[in-house]
Amino acid sequence: MLRRLVTVLTPALLVVSLPLAAAPTPSSDALELLKESISFRTVEGQGQVPVYAGFLAKRLEAAGYPAADVRIDRLGETAMLVARYRGTGAKRPLVISAHMDVVAARAADWERDPFTPIVENGYLFGRGSDDNKFDVAMIVTTLARLKAEGFKPARDIILALSGDEETAMLTTRKLATQFPDAEFVLNGDGGGGRLDSSGKPVVFDLQAGEKSYADFEFTFTNPGGHSSRPSGKNAIAQLARAIDRISAYRFPPQRNELTIASLKATGERTPGPLGEAMLRFAATGDAAAADLLATHPDTVGQIGTTCVPTMLRGGHALNALPQSATVSVNCRIFPGVSVESVRDRLVEVIADPQVKATVLGDPTASDASPLRADVLAAVTKAVHARAPGLPIVPSMSAGATDSVHFRAAGIPSYGVSALFMRSEDAFAHGLNERVPLAAIDGALVQWHTLLTELAK
Repeated sequence: MLRRLVTVLTPALLVVSLPLAAAPTPSSDALELLKESISFRTVEGQGQVPVYAGFLAKRLEAAGYPAADVRIDRLGETAMLVARYRGTGAKRPLVISAHMDVVAARAADWERDPFTPIVENGYLFGRGSDDNKFDVAMIVTTLARLKAEGFKPARDIILALSGDEETAMLTTRKLATQFPDAEFVLNGDGGGGRLDSSGKPVVFDLQAGEKSYADFEFTFTNPGGHSSRPSGKNAIAQLARAIDRISAYRFPPQRNELTIASLKATGERTPGPLGEAMLRFAATGDAAAADLLATHPDTVGQIGTTCVPTMLRGGHALNALPQSATVSVNCRIFPGVSVESVRDRLVEVIADPQVKATVLGDPTASDASPLRADVLAAVTKAVHARAPGLPIVPSMSAGATDSVHFRAAGIPSYGVSALFMRSEDAFAHGLNERVPLAAIDGALVQWHTLLTELAK
């Protein structure tokens, strides 16, 4: 499109200038920031998270944040970034959570280089474009805009960006202990808007809880021996029976305030037997409804703890009896249920006294966050500013985000990603990850409205 020509009349002559370049706008700033963000290879082990954190810190300082209020803390090869927008102190601080790291991406597998931002057919392609650099760029752009507008919040707004959410979450654990006076957390890596196949907004998911992530190993050991002399004990055979029992077992259905609200809201918009089952389970915990919901991938994770075998290793030679065999079991644990109780229940299910159970790593369990009226009202206003009348549905994530550590520290956390996506465009952690450019303007409206509402 041609830009308008500007004419300037002087005493001597008429000067016709070249077309004026468009002044930067929040959306153009956000797009450029997102493109620059993608170019940082913030994959585990490459040491680029501190570099990216420094880039964001300079952007915030250029927007008017005092250097003393912008801090980068190293942790091994990664880092965390904390920036404080100081308020009057009339209210307790709010924390904005998001993460700077991304999962690995092999360039040979992609159609485009994963760390070269490419705009094509209305999308921005690149690793991290969705998870989680879209919301990082929107948040930083919004915080810069609030500074430029001279916004005076009644509470401190604290930006807390982690550097290893996709792996060990050690930076998150540290961040979650640094703000004991925080009233709540807004997480840009949870929730978000769903679009139908035509691009029309369907629902906004407000993530107020998530299942705890835990990995277990179950091992059988035997003396072994020559394969020509089979004995009554065989570690691999024992393991096979254990796997069958774990696979056949279903944890008792569970409900809480969050899943009741979510299933009720979703059930009202879901036709047929599945929607009816959602409503019955939300209302009464009906066992037959739970049986039906357990057969659907989209709902099985919403009605209780799930555990699945994911990896195997066993034996040491083709012509020897196995001396050991191990299965890894991944569990997504319902809020309020302890990791230890799930381990103990699986041992009971296996029902073999020779099994050795091991918890891998240091999993953290947390309860769901209460559905606060002020947060619900602010999220509703912010979402409706871009999508009037869109249903706001509280949700529980079956995956894991940084929120689990804030909740475990007693700070309510709410996933409020401003990214609206079609399900067929969602490629986070996968090949050819992308986000629609059309999401940017609405995302900026949402974050601006949400922060000014909750911090005024």
